[in-house]
Amino acid sequence: MKQLYVTILLLTTAFPTVTAQSGLQRLDDKTLEYLADRRTPSQTKAWLFISNTNDYVNVAIPAGLLIAGIIDHNPDMRQNALYVASSTATTFLLNTLIKKLVKRPRPFISNTRLTAVYQPRSTSFPSGHTSSAFSSATALARAYPKWYVIAPAFLWSGAVGYSRMYLGVHYPTDVTAGALLGAGTAFGLGFIRP
Repeated sequence: MKQLYVTILLLTTAFPTVTAQSGLQRLDDKTLEYLADRRTPSQTKAWLFISNTNDYVNVAIPAGLLIAGIIDHNPDMRQNALYVASSTATTFLLNTLIKKLVKRPRPFISNTRLTAVYQPRSTSFPSGHTSSAFSSATALARAYPKWYVIAPAFLWSGAVGYSRMYLGVHYPTDVTAGALLGAGTAFGLGFIRP
């Protein structure tokens, strides 16, 4: 739990100090401009699909574990379902709180050279899609530390994070902070595991 508080403290104190003039902000802008200049219709469709299915995957993982645990009469699997669901739900709440505190504008609002594939209305920091994907992946990997679970889980969460940048709706620092928040929350709630 202590890790969770440290992660929140770092995210709410370190990143809000980024200004439009900082080198980190310039790197954020240049990265998104680079990605936007190389978009293709087929890639955009694929990355939009990954981004749009993230919430379904985050619900399907604990639901699948719960159903399998009930069918198999496996209390550990049911407990792991609770762990993954709790991690993702807590990450969502923390992400929402941080967004309200930081209020970082979306890239397409801050930088007129950037065009997003679509325009979400919420603020940018941290990336909610990325935080929930990394929370689910980290919790699942900790519950089942096998390469065939870990590799696809983090491949998926990494793809979700990349999709948010590719689509022009989040800066790389938003995605990085989201990944740290999600993973940190899953580690912080590790006491729920069987």
